[in-house]
Amino acid sequence: MLKAVFVREMRLAARRPTEALSGLLFFVLVGSLFPLALGPDAALLRQIAPGVVWVAALLALLLGQHRLFEGDLADGSLEQWALARTPLWLLVGMKVAAQWLIAAVPLLLAAPLLGWQYGMGTEAIVVLLAALALGTPTLSLLAALGAALTLGLRGQLLLALVVLPLSIPILIFGSHAVTQASLGLPAAPALNLLGACLCLALLAAPWAIAQALRLALE
Repeated sequence: MLKAVFVREMRLAARRPTEALSGLLFFVLVGSLFPLALGPDAALLRQIAPGVVWVAALLALLLGQHRLFEGDLADGSLEQWALARTPLWLLVGMKVAAQWLIAAVPLLLAAPLLGWQYGMGTEAIVVLLAALALGTPTLSLLAALGAALTLGLRGQLLLALVVLPLSIPILIFGSHAVTQASLGLPAAPALNLLGACLCLALLAAPWAIAQALRLALE
């Protein structure tokens, strides 16, 4: 059952590549516009780079997430998941994992390009990739939780109102890790905090998403 859910998500993404790559395009465009607007001040660009990359990654992951469970609700998949022997929270976790591979992995591949555009050093870019690898799964789980809580409601505004306040610690820790690396200071404390947030999200978010989906089915 878990394999079927994962394969289904990957096949749907392959059939609609424009939707799968829209987040990547948004990430690159947002990250590339700031240097054009602020000018060639290298020191300023290096200073704002961590915050810009993280905010762009968050918005790219939120793009289209309000429709995450709409198709499953419309075709009856959610009802089948709720009745299956496999726990609903495991099925939800597998769906979110597939969505993370589809939406976040391209961002990780494009992040070094943005880092070089902002004049970041090699060590800072490595820390940026590590921070994104730890932080984007948490953001994906939070986005899925927001999608489950707002299932059946129109528009992305409610999703943003739910997810953005919960995402603030991830943005702070992720940006701080990259800033510390840029200054030659240890980034391990901030990365450890990102890892702790990820562990907490892995433990609590799938269960919370499953309960929100059960409420939407009632």
